Amino acid sequence: MSEYLIWHNPKCSTSRFVLQALQDAGVDPAVRDYQQQSPSAQELRDALDRLGIAPRSLLRRKNTPHDDLGLGDPALSDESLIAAMADHPALIERPVVFGPRGARLCRPKETVFAMLAG
Repeated sequence: MSEYLIWHNPKCSTSRFVLQALQDAGVDPAVRDYQQQSPSAQELRDALDRLGIAPRSLLRRKNTPHDDLGLGDPALSDESLIAAMADHPALIERPVVFGPRGARLCRPKETVFAMLAG
């Protein structure tokens, strides 16, 4: 089993770049197409805890149902945002990489290099 896991969208050039960078560094990560295997609300909470960020920081706005769902409302609770991401995985910003030294939202894509460097 790999020490690394990537929440990956194969249609996203940034996600493909990060996966290739991991592989080029000799890492064979477990790959989870998070749009096909949507993370549960608890998995999202755990990921946010490892990332050290608030749910809104993991919320993707572009090309998602963000506006249709009214997720720009600052009064929405963290739990409401987490539930929306669990129900609509396209709302999850990507790629997210989990490794032995923590987790990173790899935006910009070069963030993966800092993670690999330790």
